[in-house]
Amino acid sequence: MYAAASGMAAQQTNLEVIADNLANADVAGFKQVTATFTDVNAGGTLGLGTANSGKHPEFLQGKLMHSGGPFDVAIDGSGFFRVERGNTRAYTRNGEFSRAADGTLRNADGWALRDVRIPADATAVHVAKDGTVTIDTNAAAGRNIGRIRLATFAAPEQLLPLGGTVFAATPDSGPEQRIDAGKENGPTIAFGMLEHSNVSIVESMMQILTAQRAYEANAKGVQAADEMQRIANNLHRG
Repeated sequence: MYAAASGMAAQQTNLEVIADNLANADVAGFKQVTATFTDVNAGGTLGLGTANSGKHPEFLQGKLMHSGGPFDVAIDGSGFFRVERGNTRAYTRNGEFSRAADGTLRNADGWALRDVRIPADATAVHVAKDGTVTIDTNAAAGRNIGRIRLATFAAPEQLLPLGGTVFAATPDSGPEQRIDAGKENGPTIAFGMLEHSNVSIVESMMQILTAQRAYEANAKGVQAADEMQRIANNLHRG
């Protein structure tokens, strides 16, 4: 009974994770999460159930799409944008930014892109594939104001989700390693584009069907174990 009940709990968690992935399928830069499980046993081959061993994001590349946003950028390849909010530093693949009053580029949750500030006199902004940011003003064109630098990690799957598309470094992920875009065989910056989430709706629907069937099979196992206990109790009383 415990083995079947723990299987039901595991599939319930699995369904919740898949449902959250589907709910964020249209969010730029979102990375689908996978729940992992492990067998519980007392040694040998006797299985005692299933235990949740955690959840981790999968940082597979999403498709790049034209956005038309004047400050939108996307990463084609590995790496993360380096962002900060207050004294907290974090990382994201979502490059949907807008200019704030202080010239910083911020996302919808207030995370500011590090390294770059847009002057008030800028009439247009351009970002090269290597992350170099230039602006046009009424006085001149093509003025260099900085460069977007990316971060990478030894174990990105160990990053800590902070909600939405933002992650924090952990001891297991290792510290950030700064990289410059535009180098041979490395990532590039795509200006005026956003990275679509890497959630496959078709694949997620198939995963839901599989999880539901597994849940139903475990539920039948609980019912069978309960019936066996009922019979055993009746025999004992007799």
